[in-house]
Amino acid sequence: MGDPRLNSLHLDPARRQEYRRAREQMLQSRGVETLYGEKIRSIDSDPNPTAIRAGHDGKPDADKPLDFWVTDRDFIFPLKIGVNSMGRSSDNDVLVEDLYVSRRHCVIMVHHDGACVLHDTASKNGTYLNGTKISGPMPLRPGDEIRICNKQYVFNSRTGPAAPPSPNATRTIMG
Repeated sequence: MGDPRLNSLHLDPARRQEYRRAREQMLQSRGVETLYGEKIRSIDSDPNPTAIRAGHDGKPDADKPLDFWVTDRDFIFPLKIGVNSMGRSSDNDVLVEDLYVSRRHCVIMVHHDGACVLHDTASKNGTYLNGTKISGPMPLRPGDEIRICNKQYVFNSRTGPAAPPSPNATRTIMG
C-alpha cells in the first residue's frame, strides 16, 4: 500500500472491507506513468501542499502557478500528480472540517497525462459531483462542483479539460 494516510484500521470490520475495495480500485487506476510522476513530484516538491488563501477571483497567484486545484469559499488547495485525499483527518491533502465527513472521504487522482478522476472511498455520507452522488470513479473537468456533506469545492485546471478516461481504465504503457 505505501501511503499511511490510506490505512483502514479505524473502521469497523464491515466498513473496513468496503473501504479496502474502494482503495484498491483507486490505487490500481494509477498506472505506471502516474506512479512515476507521483514519485518524481514527491522528490521535487513539498509532500503536503498547504491551503492558500483565495484571492478575489478564487484563482492562485501568478507567481505560484498551479496545474490543478480545488477551491472552497476561502482557500485554494493545490493538487499534485497522484493521490490527493480529502477528509476530516488532519493528514489529508484537503482537510474538510465537518464532523459528518469521513476521515478519508474521497480522493482526487491526478494522472500523469492531466486526466483527473474523483473517487469516493466508501464514505458514510457519499461524495457528490455536480449534484449527483457518485457510485464509482468519475472524470473531473474544470468548473465541476464536488460536495462532501455541507462543504462545496470547485475543481480547476490551468491547462483545461483533458480527454475523459473510461471510469474503469488504467494508465499503463504496453510495449
